[in-house]
This record gives sequence, C-alpha cells and structure tokens, in this order.
Amino acid sequence: MGEDLDDGDLIETPGKIPVPARVAEAIKTLIAWAGDDPSREGLADTPLRVARAWKEYCQGYSEDPSIHLSRTFEEVGGYDEIVLLRDIPFQSHCEHHMAPIIGKAHIAYLPKDRVVGISKLARVLHGFARRLQVQERLTAEVADCIWDHLQPLGVAVVIEASHSCMTARGVRTPGVAMTTSRMMGVFRDDERSRKEVLALMGC
Repeated sequence: MGEDLDDGDLIETPGKIPVPARVAEAIKTLIAWAGDDPSREGLADTPLRVARAWKEYCQGYSEDPSIHLSRTFEEVGGYDEIVLLRDIPFQSHCEHHMAPIIGKAHIAYLPKDRVVGISKLARVLHGFARRLQVQERLTAEVADCIWDHLQPLGVAVVIEASHSCMTARGVRTPGVAMTTSRMMGVFRDDERSRKEVLALMGC
C-alpha cells in the first residue's frame, strides 16, 4: 500500500522483526530534531522500538478487514432483530499528526438472512483502526464493509473517541470526545428503527 522499505539494509535483532536501517535513521533524526541525543543510553534502542511499534500500530494495512465477514450463519432460529456490539475499545492514530486516537465503537446491524460471529465485528473495526485515520472515514469504512459483505437490512456505527492531536497539543483541551455515526438501510430511512438502535447503544 505504501513504499516498500524492506529491500534495503536491515537491522536484525534475535526474536524480533527486522527494521530497515533508513527507518531507524529517520527516527534518530526526529529525536535529535526534538532536542535530545539519540546516542545516549536511554535512547540508544529507541529507534528500533519505535519502528516496531509503528509496524504494530499500522498492521491494518496488511489485512483486508472484510475477510472476517466471509463466514456467516443462516441457522439462527428465526432471529430477525438487531444484533449489537457495544463499547468496543479501539486505538488508532490520526493521519494529520500521527497522534493517538483512543475510543470506543458501537456496531449494530439488522440481519436479513444471515449473521456473523460477534467477534468479527470487532475485528473489522480493528482492521480499519490500525491505520493512519480520521474518525469520520473510520466510521464510514466499518459501516460500508458490513453493509457490502453481510447485505443486512440496516447498519449503524457510532464511534466516540478522544484525539491526542487536540488534547495533548495545539488547543490542548483534555476531556473532549468526538462522536461520529453512519446509518444505513432501515436505520437511515426509518426514524423508529434509528431511535431503537441508538437507545440500545445508549446514545
């Protein structure tokens, strides 16, 4: 998806993923530019740690979140009401400052003729969250993925999150949460259904 950095010189550490030398050097440059000495004892291994941490933070780039919705179940005993997973914690990073986004999501759908294992909804969320993001796009991506692959009667996604790019820098206003939502199908078209799913979410 991005530039391939794995073809250059690699720094090998037993039991850990290799890090391209130019990635480590870039982090050293950032540390020095911030005002510290990247060669001092406490920071000597930091470039490798940061590089590996960012590979983990952004592991969503190496997966297709929709794969988690490929296995569905039709035998649900005639169940035809809302399926909801509330308060799913997640972490992401904003694409503007690469600062943490920490929040929770509520994901619901109204099945038509098939359902998916509930853990898969959380996996879809994490697959998209583990990328550089903006909350609005994250909300839309999760909802669209469920809509396209489960083909339910309705999808509702509400995300509430705190953005470190606002709380720890810039305006520096802690305790502020941002809420975004995407309603599709009956949850968008039918006011009664929308109110029901939002009430179940506690919104």
